[in-house]
Amino acid sequence: MLFLQSVLFLFCLNRVCAVFQTVYCTISDSCACDFRPSIRDLEWDLYKNVYGQHLAQEIVAEEVASFLQNKSPDRPLVLSFHGSSGTGKTLVSSMLGNHLYGSAMSSPYVHQFVPTLHFPSPHMVKQYREELKNWVQGNLTECARSVFIFDEMEKMPSGLIDVLEPFLGPSHIVFRTNYRKAIYIFISTTGEEVINKLAMESRQAGRDREEIRLADLQEAIAQTIYNNNTSGFFQSSIIQKDLITRFVPFLPLSRRHVERCVRSQLCQRGSCGRSDVVEAVGGDMVYTPVQGQYFSTTGCKAVPAKINFFL
Repeated sequence: MLFLQSVLFLFCLNRVCAVFQTVYCTISDSCACDFRPSIRDLEWDLYKNVYGQHLAQEIVAEEVASFLQNKSPDRPLVLSFHGSSGTGKTLVSSMLGNHLYGSAMSSPYVHQFVPTLHFPSPHMVKQYREELKNWVQGNLTECARSVFIFDEMEKMPSGLIDVLEPFLGPSHIVFRTNYRKAIYIFISTTGEEVINKLAMESRQAGRDREEIRLADLQEAIAQTIYNNNTSGFFQSSIIQKDLITRFVPFLPLSRRHVERCVRSQLCQRGSCGRSDVVEAVGGDMVYTPVQGQYFSTTGCKAVPAKINFFL
């Protein structure tokens, strides 16, 4: 009988400890829910493996470091990535997950949404809004240090994303959690026109790429996504109320940036010395404008397939 009582006591104690640990995880920086940030590794990864994106490197490194150093942030970190396909938006979002959690992007506290997969029917927006709200609130209760990544925002049904507004500002309260410690990443090609136009004008004027500053693009991107009726942020209250911490521009890539992508991927395959493949892939890309061939129309997106062809 004494043995059974001891087993029962230990069982109950373990359950109490588990509950306590979950609650502690939601309010503490010593979060047991796999949160093991390494800012130095994130910075190194950004500067080593993201090509031609000085703005994205600086903004992401600075904003994430500042956010995590603040023990009591007054609102979540909300970053919106904009630029052409193949410029590194998804790569950078993956780096965040890789360097914030012990199990990297496979962590159960990294939540990724793709509109065509998770929200495919525009006529079901009302249902999607309720489901998304419950999902976010439930997972913030599970772990305050959650990351939510919304890809292809240009395909997001209009009006859906505004359900997140209460979670992004400084006033909302979510029971049993500090929701202000979450990170939200939005990824979109909307805004690429204004980004590419500025990059083109800068190139034609003979200015260095690194002379392009964030202030040159912030307001233009915000206005573009707010007024574009194919944007997930079309007339969004999230934009109206300035709930995006930073709009992060990803510039179009030149041939030298594409060739750095090729070289990096070749090294991952154990073929670092294949400069002939680097040259061949770089020369086979389509560049714009036709006269001048400044920027790759697909960035680094087509690089793996072209490497397979030329190897």
